[in-house]
Amino acid sequence: MRRKREASTEQREVNREFERFLRYLSREKIFSPHTIRSYRIDLEQFFDFVADRLGNKPLKAIRREDIRDFLGFVMRYGYDRRSAARKLSTLKSFFKFLVAEKMLATNPARDVKTPRIEKKLPGFLTQYQVQKALQIVGDDEIALRNRAILETLYGAGLRAQELVGLDIDSIDFDSEIIKVKGKGNKERIVPLGSYAKKAIQDYLSVRKNKENPAVFLSKQGKRLVTRSIQNIVKQQLSKVSEVTGTNPHILRHSFATHLLERGADLRAVQELLGHSSLSTTQIYTHLSVERLKKIYDLAHPRSGAKT
Repeated sequence: MRRKREASTEQREVNREFERFLRYLSREKIFSPHTIRSYRIDLEQFFDFVADRLGNKPLKAIRREDIRDFLGFVMRYGYDRRSAARKLSTLKSFFKFLVAEKMLATNPARDVKTPRIEKKLPGFLTQYQVQKALQIVGDDEIALRNRAILETLYGAGLRAQELVGLDIDSIDFDSEIIKVKGKGNKERIVPLGSYAKKAIQDYLSVRKNKENPAVFLSKQGKRLVTRSIQNIVKQQLSKVSEVTGTNPHILRHSFATHLLERGADLRAVQELLGHSSLSTTQIYTHLSVERLKKIYDLAHPRSGAKT
């Protein structure tokens, strides 16, 4: 819990620049409220640490060693390397902003090394498992909504946050495409696919609330939130045997993996996923290669694999 501090001159300076940085992220970088909230938490933790351990230091007195000590502290406190790396990224961005605004001469976080993170291949479902997950029984409004949610997550490769942000007028049913607002409010056009299209149309045809512009609504007629999507997906995927991950992102991973397995171009998959960097998409090629190697080992007489 963030403790209450006396508003010293140094603290007032920190608070002023802290809020100015968050406004910059919101207005100029067009970051989502969720992302800005994460930045706020990271910065609050850092300045709480500085105040507790070192007293209220002015911004220009913060050194590289203070940031290294903070990273060591959060990792000892139980955060993993990935979380520590994200917090360091936040601090680098904050101090870079202060340098650009002439508040600091140098960025004390610039040369701090990012904790090494073990790259884990994302989990994904087989095509058979996807089919099982999509077998939602019922033709009432909630059953049809849940089926449409899973069909759209898999059929369009959307993030859960992108899904809850969908409005009806962002879908072109004739062309089977949707306009998606992704990270940083960047828009992209994604094919919907006939199965997802039909699932959404079936749901909308029985939906009682015809006024709300959002595609997916709660029982109370309000736009669903990300947590609701997570619960719906978890409930459905838990019914499928041999599925270890039940986060909505596993359907996005499956979308990308199945495209690459069927010969899709890597850059096309990058565009569909809304990745700003090709290297982010390339992790899915490892999934496909490993799968191909298993098929080869099982099927080829000269593979050398023991059967």
